[in-house]
Amino acid sequence: MQSKVTDGVRWTTTDINLLPDNEGTRYEIIDGELFMTRAPHWKHQRACGRIFGELDDWSVSSGLGQASITPGVLFSESDNVIPDVVWASNERLAVLLNEAGHLTGAPELVVEVLSPGAENERRDREAKLKLYASRGVQEYWIADWRLQQVEVYRRENATLRLVTTLLTNDEINSPLLPGFTCPVSRFFV
Repeated sequence: MQSKVTDGVRWTTTDINLLPDNEGTRYEIIDGELFMTRAPHWKHQRACGRIFGELDDWSVSSGLGQASITPGVLFSESDNVIPDVVWASNERLAVLLNEAGHLTGAPELVVEVLSPGAENERRDREAKLKLYASRGVQEYWIADWRLQQVEVYRRENATLRLVTTLLTNDEINSPLLPGFTCPVSRFFV
């Protein structure tokens, strides 16, 4: 469940630090617009964990980078988000991680798992897609645990374009992740 709290106010990371620490509430800012997200559905969290697990297993075996679940990404004072899963190469991590352990720029791969509701879908399919494209994310996966599918967006001409929609009987791979392949069905077990 998510709510938009903006009403014409341009929010910043500093403003978030002044908000009450409500357990289970995540605050995100996209282009100065504040979004509050409550604890997601059990199946949403399971899908996040499964996707992270597959990326993490591949990362450990390949040694090429690291996956993380719900990391903070501080692009700027007015763009501060918490993607469900990210993957970044070792080279990129060395540059992006700040002393507080937050990413300060775009990881190569970002994954969002959709939560029910029009506002949640608008945030992931429009606001975050635009943000990730403008900040240099190379690939963006939108996973839908209800439909059991993954939309794959890849960078083309400085934007993220939908290149395929994969169903449970399909295999997912990526030019960013040499040798990574996984049946989409594993994401939704």
